[in-house]
Amino acid sequence: MLSPLFGANKDIIADTLDYGDQNAGNANAGAAMEAYNPELLEAFLSDQNETRRGLSACTATNPIDKCWRCKADWADNRQALAQCVMGFGTGTTGGAAGEIYTVTDPSDDDGANPKEGTLRYGASQNKPLWIIFEKDMVINLKHTLVITSDKTIDGRGANVEIANGGGFTIQEANNVIIHGLNIHDVRVMDGFAGRTACDGDALTIKTATKIWIDHCTFSKGPDGMLDVTVGSTAVTISNCRFHDHDKVRTKNNLTFPPTSSASDVADLTYMTDCNKQVILLGAADTHTEDKNMQVTVAYNKFEETCTQRMPRCRFGFFQVVNNDYNKWKMYAIGGSANPTILSQGNRFVAADNPNTKEVTRRNDAQESEWMQWNWRSSDKDVFENGAFFTASGSDPQLTAEQQQNMIEAAPGAEAPQLTSNAGVLSCVVGQPC
Repeated sequence: MLSPLFGANKDIIADTLDYGDQNAGNANAGAAMEAYNPELLEAFLSDQNETRRGLSACTATNPIDKCWRCKADWADNRQALAQCVMGFGTGTTGGAAGEIYTVTDPSDDDGANPKEGTLRYGASQNKPLWIIFEKDMVINLKHTLVITSDKTIDGRGANVEIANGGGFTIQEANNVIIHGLNIHDVRVMDGFAGRTACDGDALTIKTATKIWIDHCTFSKGPDGMLDVTVGSTAVTISNCRFHDHDKVRTKNNLTFPPTSSASDVADLTYMTDCNKQVILLGAADTHTEDKNMQVTVAYNKFEETCTQRMPRCRFGFFQVVNNDYNKWKMYAIGGSANPTILSQGNRFVAADNPNTKEVTRRNDAQESEWMQWNWRSSDKDVFENGAFFTASGSDPQLTAEQQQNMIEAAPGAEAPQLTSNAGVLSCVVGQPC
């Protein structure tokens, strides 16, 4: 068992961004601030410290990665990863206060009574656990995997695939880290013993707080890849790679994009509504509890095989920072119900299709309404191949809590480098990752 937690250097960078004198009026930082830990990263980020440790050749390219990837002993100090989260998920420690639990068995035969050694057994325990994997494995979940509070699922050092079965659900739970998993080809699966069924989402976060999703790869699903809904807040989605989310099946078992056949054309509306949902932040305009939602989307790579909703937001407050967007098929960032969206230091490369150049998409509102929504693009955003962002509203004045949880944006021209290691890493024990 490793020691529960490691302290971070107290000499921190406290740079924050000010967005003017107007009050956004729709973001409550309280829940996120319960997660805030001011002891962040400066010692890990400085070139001086990297040189002192003899790690100048490390390829970590962004502040989150520089916190841990250049350390050859990361496998002996796994729980130190909990000190590296940034954004609104700051303070998420996952299972750092508990023991190491090693997954030795990739099976998932009994959802109600899982075997010790399986992922489901560890994820369902009513105590903090830092979950790791003994070896490479492909896990086919027979039902959705419900993850309880105070858990870390850490795939570093093994090639771990969650594939061809159910996805993950974090529901009415808090303080969860998911790192280093390849989640793909999730299927619609029945529930068990009154538990939630899997509707085809790779990961559902519902009525949950203090969640950090880092260095995961998401692809190929019948619904969304990652949903954050129903009062969830204090979430950071970072260093993830999203791809191949346009080869999914519709309710009639047809493939997107549709052909000119009558059946495919008739199915297009269903497909547009139900799949391609890469990141959904707020599930319905009736869920007013999502006014308190605060989410950071940082250092992620969205490949050209993604279609829309990167993210799609409702109500809350969202920082979308230093992501790399490549040739979306419909739009990149969308929303309804008056969300505040701050786009900073992203690179947007539009597809050649002249009808899909716009980054943004407003839903379910007339222009007279959505022009009041605070959707802002900073001068650090970069637009290529005709891409453009339709701004609205005004620059909101950030609360002190929001300022403390903002990630300082680098220029968008640096986004390809900052996201160059997005997705699952190939970490070798005893070497910098």
